Amino acid sequence: MADIAKTSPRMLKGLAPRPMPSGNPYLPQTARVLDVIRETATIKTLRVVLEGEDAMQRFHFEPGQVAQLSVFGVGEATFVINSPPSQKDYLQFSIMEVGEVTRALHRLTAGELIGVRAPLGNFFPYADWLGKNIVLIGGGIGMAPVRTIMLHLLERASDYGQISLLYGARTPKDMSYQYELADWLKHKDLACCLCVDKADSDWPHKVGMVPEVLKELAPSPQNSLAVLCGPPIMIKYTVETLLNLGFAEENIVTTLERRMKCGIGICGRCNVGSRYVCTDGPVFTCREVRAFL
Repeated sequence: MADIAKTSPRMLKGLAPRPMPSGNPYLPQTARVLDVIRETATIKTLRVVLEGEDAMQRFHFEPGQVAQLSVFGVGEATFVINSPPSQKDYLQFSIMEVGEVTRALHRLTAGELIGVRAPLGNFFPYADWLGKNIVLIGGGIGMAPVRTIMLHLLERASDYGQISLLYGARTPKDMSYQYELADWLKHKDLACCLCVDKADSDWPHKVGMVPEVLKELAPSPQNSLAVLCGPPIMIKYTVETLLNLGFAEENIVTTLERRMKCGIGICGRCNVGSRYVCTDGPVFTCREVRAFL
């Protein structure tokens, strides 16, 4: 595992070494499901607690790192840890039902055991962002990693400039974390904007696709960077909008964790050009992605 970390270009930028799993990298820790939250018709959030004395207190990760969750006898899949590192009572994962493993994860109930291999991958380099304005953009299930770094930044908001969030979904019913939205909207350190592609009669916020609303909001690129995650088509047009607004490619950050498979650079199935998402990412700048494609 140490050799894998040393080969990552992210390690050459003076950042602190990423937290790495200890022991056999193929062997998951067991975790017990604490709670299951129905977010939307297709998304559930699992809160799990690592088994073992002081396991949660000893577990350390950084915003943007991921885990391989396994349902025993079914398989495993990659999900970002979307609780902030300061949350020591549980680890949180938001899961869209798209296949066999995610269907099995959706069927879990409180008290059942799953496997967790974590932490994996690199993380959002928030130490490099001190004093900058941070524009956070999430679409659909892509709000999961954005939520992690947003909560982490808000805990130390005095270290940054303006922190803003644009969160979009297809309809109001497709927005996750609805039990948190009111707090985000009134948070003193967060400029929060919500939007949907198609509104109902009770929707009081913006109507329009994320790139369109972003163009309307027109955040300044001066001393700013953007962090975005969402469906590939949203990322494509959102990046175009950010570039047109004057954001430099190195100041546009995204995460590609959906491409990760084994998580430790063995299977080779997550390559993007010459890089492996699991060992070189999943967090990249737009410039880094263009460089190795």
